[in-house]
Amino acid sequence: MTNSAQSNQQATDASDYLDMHSPNLVDDNVQKIMALFPNCITESKDESGNLKKAVDFDLLRQELSQSLVEGGQERYRLDWPGKRQAILEANSPIAKTLRPAREESVNFDTTENLFIEGDNLDALKLLQESYLGQVKMIYIDPPYNTGNDFIYEDDFAEDTTSFLERSEQVDEEGNRLVTNTESNGRFHSDWLTMMYSRLKLARNMLKDDGVIFISIDDNEKDNLKKICDEVFGNDNFIGTLSIENNPKGRKNSKFISVSSEYILVFAKDKKQSHFIENIPKNSKDMTKDKDGNFVHNSGKRVLVGENKFNPKVTNFNSDKNYSVYHHKNKEKTITKRELFGESDENLIKSGYQKYYSYDGNEIVENTYSLKKLIELFNNKALDFSNGKIYEKNFNDTIRIKSLVTNREYEAIIKGKKENFSLELTTTGAGSQVKSLFKTDKSIFNAPKNIGMLNLLITLLPEKDCLILDFFAGSSTTAHAILQLNAQDSGNRKFIMVQIPEILDIKNAGSSEAKKTIQNARFFCMSHNLPTNISEISKERIRRAGQKILADNKDKDGIENLDIGFRVLKIDSTNMKDVYYTPDEYLQADLGSLESHIKEDRTGEDLLFQVMLDWGVPLSLPIEVKKIQGSSVYYVGIDSLVACFDTLTTDLIDEISRDKPLKFVSSELAIAHDQDKTNIKARFAQLSPDTQVKFI
Repeated sequence: MTNSAQSNQQATDASDYLDMHSPNLVDDNVQKIMALFPNCITESKDESGNLKKAVDFDLLRQELSQSLVEGGQERYRLDWPGKRQAILEANSPIAKTLRPAREESVNFDTTENLFIEGDNLDALKLLQESYLGQVKMIYIDPPYNTGNDFIYEDDFAEDTTSFLERSEQVDEEGNRLVTNTESNGRFHSDWLTMMYSRLKLARNMLKDDGVIFISIDDNEKDNLKKICDEVFGNDNFIGTLSIENNPKGRKNSKFISVSSEYILVFAKDKKQSHFIENIPKNSKDMTKDKDGNFVHNSGKRVLVGENKFNPKVTNFNSDKNYSVYHHKNKEKTITKRELFGESDENLIKSGYQKYYSYDGNEIVENTYSLKKLIELFNNKALDFSNGKIYEKNFNDTIRIKSLVTNREYEAIIKGKKENFSLELTTTGAGSQVKSLFKTDKSIFNAPKNIGMLNLLITLLPEKDCLILDFFAGSSTTAHAILQLNAQDSGNRKFIMVQIPEILDIKNAGSSEAKKTIQNARFFCMSHNLPTNISEISKERIRRAGQKILADNKDKDGIENLDIGFRVLKIDSTNMKDVYYTPDEYLQADLGSLESHIKEDRTGEDLLFQVMLDWGVPLSLPIEVKKIQGSSVYYVGIDSLVACFDTLTTDLIDEISRDKPLKFVSSELAIAHDQDKTNIKARFAQLSPDTQVKFI
């Protein structure tokens, strides 16, 4: 028996035996905790000195606590002032909502895309119920912490109760951004704190096979990798891409002219994630076979022929033990099972050539079963040459490499020679924005290139998925998604989140940045738009959608392309304080308690807060019907029905005929207290599966 065979036999024998000991429940529990809280897993040594996974109980206590947990033993991990507060911040609730802005939206009632305006930490918290485990891909381009960047100023001074009572978390200008200068004693800590809480919440939204891409430069790359190792687990690290975004190199360095930045790639669960090959092969690497198909010049796999790797034949009747007789003129193949040294001389005399797999003086198994080989032959995927049968490599794409450079070449795309370019540069991205906004002036500082986003998105096998960018900036991600959907008839949806950062020249760093902000301010004012970044972001999506429709007007089905987006703005809760702390209002004037809903809020405002609270996707189509004079909202046809006008028995009867999954109303819509019981009883009778709730 060969060494290889002995090894296989030993492995098989070992698997045949019982373990003869009880399962290690501690390890099982650690695995369960790791699945829920990967940031709470660290390393420790056992009695033999071997490294093993262990639970950081101090961090686990913080995850399960609504107040700050002090103390803790030092261990291998990245620590900084504010880390525990970041966990507390991520887990603390907020009394906020999303208010629809129809006038700023495109195709509000039917689009499946969302643009959320406001603090992305608030947005991630608000989206937890509706989009838990629903996002396939996250891409973010956060502040790089160069000393001139703005970061979110998070407030850790309040406990959970204070968070619920507090409705506003913004400064006088409506934002929570501060410049993180290098003179700040918490320069790295503030940036890490900002990122940690947001990444923790973002992980919850990823599907089990979801992935996140994070753009970063040298300033915080190492720290970002460490906090992602905690949040996502080091085992789920996919790799780092080096992106050539400035081929000429930056001139502001005394030592190295930097020409690239990085993208860190992590999976929610790497075992379930999958990337496809998405870069077209160079036409120089492929030639046409006699059937007119492009075949790669190298990398052909030997299926039949001399082979030192396949196992020797031990079973004559094996489905991988066969000889192949091929007649190249007749394009005919005959297969037979034969012993070593046997041949069909009649076939050979009539023009057939024999192919078989061997190693020295022994027959070895062929690579594929006979059924598979015949299938490849019928598909003209076999190459008979030099005494061997190869499988032709028709694949016209290659896998992405860690070094991603700008290039242009003739490629094979879907069986045809076409020019292909991979454009990654910031300069090119700036030109894309200028062209879209019909200006020769830069109006956005260092946007990302559409080509780079297309490259990342097409790594995903799905064309129907949800993509999130919660540092949207100029919304390059949304633009890329719309363009890609038009190209390949995909149905990708997006959620963009951008704070309405004021375009303030005083806060700009370089003279070039000041000029860009001045240009952006002028554009906004000349188009009657508020002077903040989110307005430019929304306007880009509007213009991109129209341009894509115009550029593809002759393409079949282009009229079905979803170029819309539903604008939702983060605001204080629709409910008055009495709704959250009723005990404090027991002695108040009864006249002030007529409504627990703020006077400036509409039925549609209430609808979206209900959708958030009930975990209903915010992108579902909404139809407003007038029934017996009342406005009734139908979300997702009949997934959720809401009515905040006065309820009558006849109105309830008509709504219940549609048998909605969920129905919600306000207590103010009920004339008498006993009517609430009657409404529930009516639904129980006419639509027993409907969940009924009130606000």
